[in-house]
Amino acid sequence: MLKELNRDNFIDETATGLKLVEFYATWCGYCAKEEDELLQMDKIYVGQVDVDKNPELVKRLGIHSFPTFLVFQNGREMERFSGFRKKEDLMNILIKYM
Repeated sequence: MLKELNRDNFIDETATGLKLVEFYATWCGYCAKEEDELLQMDKIYVGQVDVDKNPELVKRLGIHSFPTFLVFQNGREMERFSGFRKKEDLMNILIKYM
């Protein structure tokens, strides 16, 4: 399930459970391609942060390239990686924290 995150809901949304969060830009070709992979993960929580609408989150979290993914478990950042990933790769990363 895709959920749009922003400065108002980011902390609450990532505070509990296992969450995958994508930082993306609407003008980024790899991000557009990534969207197709994320839509296939309809049973998995995927938060999405539009970097152009949320520059304060980008700066605070030190995001420099797109797409960038952060894995949160109960509010704590567990892993970070950038670049296009297939659905299977994303799922394998999440399985490590289940």
